[in-house]
Formats: sequence, C-alpha cells, structure tokens
Amino acid sequence: MRKPVVGSPLQLLLFAGSFALAAYAGVRLLADDWFGVALWIAGAALLHDLVLLPLYAVADRLAVRGLGAAGRREWAMYVRVPAALSGLLLLVWFPLISGMVDRRYRSATALSPDGFLGRWLLITALLFGGSALLLVLRVRRATKLRPPADH
Repeated sequence: MRKPVVGSPLQLLLFAGSFALAAYAGVRLLADDWFGVALWIAGAALLHDLVLLPLYAVADRLAVRGLGAAGRREWAMYVRVPAALSGLLLLVWFPLISGMVDRRYRSATALSPDGFLGRWLLITALLFGGSALLLVLRVRRATKLRPPADH
C-alpha cells in the first residue's frame, strides 16, 4: 500500500485558497445570467476543440516540418512561444481588436477603444523580436563554446 502524496502546508493552503477564489468567482459569475455563461463556456469549449485546436496543431506541424527541413528543428520553440502568447492575447481581446464592441466599450468605460489593433500588433512584433534576439544570443553562445574542428 502506497502512502498518498500530500504537499507542504503552504501548498495545501494555496490550493485551498485557489479553489475558494474559483468558487467565489463562479458564484458571482453565474448569479446574473447562468444560462448565458453556461452557453458561452460550452460554445468556447466546442470552438476550441473542434476548430482552434486542429488549426494550431496543423500550423505547429508545418512550422516544425519547415524548420526540420532546414536542420533546425530545435528552433521551433522560438516560434511557438511568441505565437501562443500573441494568439492568447488575440483571443482575449478580439472584440476590441476587431472593433466589434466600440460603442459598448466606450459607454461602459468612457475610454476610447481605438488603438487595440495597433497595440496588439506592436506586442506581437516585440514578442517575435525578443524571441529572435534570444535565439541569436543562444546560437552565438553555443558557437563560442563549441571547440574548433580539426582539419
């Protein structure tokens, strides 16, 4: 009989706290329009599983295959990470990036919805640029550490 693995008291406290916070958020979220929220969650799960997952799995396979053909398969993470972060930002802020909720956003916040597309593009460029810079620095360090080949 194996003894169950139990974390430290701090881990258990954080775990219980996260469940309490999630329960509180769920109760508050479902209090007003529980059917709309449930419908949104079910629709989001179906959209992700049936549409988005196959799309980004195919895109990842194409990127890995393209880098693998160039002999640089290990570089795939330098494309995956910024693409995933940029996609996540697009998914979260899509209504404002696309301009679909301009009037509602302005009336609810009294702020201008202009600029979300430009800022998302700038963040995406910075993510890919930072990833490319990190790749260049790691390749440079690896070539300096590699002993010279004997001829």
